Amino acid sequence: MPFRIQTLNNISPVGLNRLPREIYEVASHLSSPDAVMLRSHNMHDMEIPDSVRAIGRAGAGVNNIPVADMSKRGVPVFNAPGANANAVKELVLAGLFLASRNIIPAAQYVAGLQGDDAELHKQVEAGKKKFKGMELPGRTLGVIGLGAIGVQVANAASDLGMSVVGFDPKMTIGNAWRLHAGVAEAVSVDDLLARSEFVSMHVPLNDHTRGMLDEKRIQVMRDGAVLLNFSRDGIVDEQAVINALDSGKLAAYVCDFPSNINKNHPKVVALPHLGASTDEAEDNCAVMVADQLRDYLEVGNIRNAVNFPEAILPPTDGAHRLCVVNANVPNMVGQISSTLAKHGLNIADLLNKSREEIAYTMVDVDSPVPDEALQEICAIEGVLSCRYLDLVSGDR
Repeated sequence: MPFRIQTLNNISPVGLNRLPREIYEVASHLSSPDAVMLRSHNMHDMEIPDSVRAIGRAGAGVNNIPVADMSKRGVPVFNAPGANANAVKELVLAGLFLASRNIIPAAQYVAGLQGDDAELHKQVEAGKKKFKGMELPGRTLGVIGLGAIGVQVANAASDLGMSVVGFDPKMTIGNAWRLHAGVAEAVSVDDLLARSEFVSMHVPLNDHTRGMLDEKRIQVMRDGAVLLNFSRDGIVDEQAVINALDSGKLAAYVCDFPSNINKNHPKVVALPHLGASTDEAEDNCAVMVADQLRDYLEVGNIRNAVNFPEAILPPTDGAHRLCVVNANVPNMVGQISSTLAKHGLNIADLLNKSREEIAYTMVDVDSPVPDEALQEICAIEGVLSCRYLDLVSGDR
């Protein structure tokens, strides 16, 4: 019986081709899907079938997915961190140039000129002084959030000759290795804001980052600073930004999130959420998520889940694998092991990982797991979900 994957948006065929049709049935309308792939579809407004074992978002943010509810059901939510990083980086660089050279208002000025070419030339020469800009080398860019995108932005700005300062208290070792040595470290958000002429936001939207850049923090910024937000609209207090633009505290705001309050402001460049809107980014995101779903559904491995621990266990030869999601409480592994031993099952390999309130255990045993043993393990108090994968025959 093939795995059933429901798509809630148009997913790149390059990614869908990673799901072999002899193993996977993929369609936008499916009953009892094993997994869901999506991009921007709002899953908060839909009833998610009990059959769903995993959700994969072909993008980075997961605000359109009820992650907390899925965690309670033992369902990992995968995303594609870094797959669209180059696309967003290029748009941020474009934003730097748009703001530093006043390109949008200058183009709008030219579009409004009238008269013959001689008259246009006079008006151009008379008006261009209003749009005098600045060059980027030697200017300081502050990057808040040094994940896959933030690191690429910081490195690219450094290559342009800018001084770069970054802040991210949760920066991974891998991203730290990729960051150019010349990027300076800020000790806090306020420290970064006080040192930067340009500020680029690259943090996820959550309870800790919502309204991160508010009126108080804007006052810490340099006079005439430029703010770029290609992360999420909710991380800035938009009214505070508009007030700062009106007062001259900020010189410009470049963002990917138009609203009625910002779209017609003369100091705002608001783009229609173009960050990951390239063919390459869509392909990369779909490929990454498809591969992660396959690895989880077929083998049980977890890579890049936003609500589960990273868990990679190479299959043991001739293995029969049990995958258990449970509340992160004491003695769960002991109870699982005792149940297997009760049914005469020898453990060949075991991996147990935890992340906050969720724990995940993969157990390879030497012989098939009887239904009775599986039912007993699924019935253990605190177990949220469990699966049996016969890696020898492919049954599940």
